[in-house]
Amino acid sequence: MDRSSHYCAATAGLRLAFLLNLCFTLLELFGGLWTNSIAIISNAVHDLGDCLSLGLAWYLAGYAEKESDRRYSYGYRRFSLLGALATALVLMVGSLLVLSEAVPRLLRPEHPNAGGMALLAVVGIAVNGLALLRVRGGRTLNARIVTWHLLGDLLGWAAVLSVSSVLLFKDLPLLDPILSILITSYVLFNVSRNLKKTVQLFLQAVPGGIDTGEIEKKLLAIDKVKSVHHTHVWSLDGEHNVLTTHLVVEADATRKDVLKIRNRVRLLLENADFEHTTVEIGYENEYCRMKER
Repeated sequence: MDRSSHYCAATAGLRLAFLLNLCFTLLELFGGLWTNSIAIISNAVHDLGDCLSLGLAWYLAGYAEKESDRRYSYGYRRFSLLGALATALVLMVGSLLVLSEAVPRLLRPEHPNAGGMALLAVVGIAVNGLALLRVRGGRTLNARIVTWHLLGDLLGWAAVLSVSSVLLFKDLPLLDPILSILITSYVLFNVSRNLKKTVQLFLQAVPGGIDTGEIEKKLLAIDKVKSVHHTHVWSLDGEHNVLTTHLVVEADATRKDVLKIRNRVRLLLENADFEHTTVEIGYENEYCRMKER
């Protein structure tokens, strides 16, 4: 699948997932109040966060595909990170609010409507399962966070179905707040982990799986290359990476030698999944302003 086809498929999936979650979240909020289930209300809060993330991801997926211009020379791909950051913050706040309601119910359990819980759980599994199928496989950090949220909600509804089935036959109202706390803790753990990755990308940390030392080692092994310095690697959106470096070649290197070095560098970086590479080449007897920093 080419890049444009992949983008169109990803956008269509995000759109459908957003519309499904928006409609179901409204039903879910009313259903949580109707069944008096804090577990369902916790799922509703998480689905509301998913609606925000899917809406932002849908909008920013198109915005991030805009071509580069004079103001944003690398393009607009980093805008997709805003969706990931906003979603993570919204879900963290929502989860803390749910915990503030669920914990007191451990001491004062309230009886939920088990039949209503089971009905909503079946619908929740169907809706979130369909949404997950449409967005899975996304490669950007924003898409991965959305996938994690939907997977968490799907597992949450499976747990709600299990607990409601037990409550139909056993009077154990304490299971409802316990399930709510477990669901919320699971989501908080994954959101916190992805929030850390998002912040690292904003701070231009080296993407996971890339070893700048190993890259410099391979570049230094090229014939006529004396030294390598100021190698920088960062990511635009968690998928499209950028590399810049400075090679110093021997003083007697000819133009033909330099062309061979450029070709060798291109071959080395060809399979490294870099969207932008900038390699400066200088001679060892030349003044290098970067080397002094």
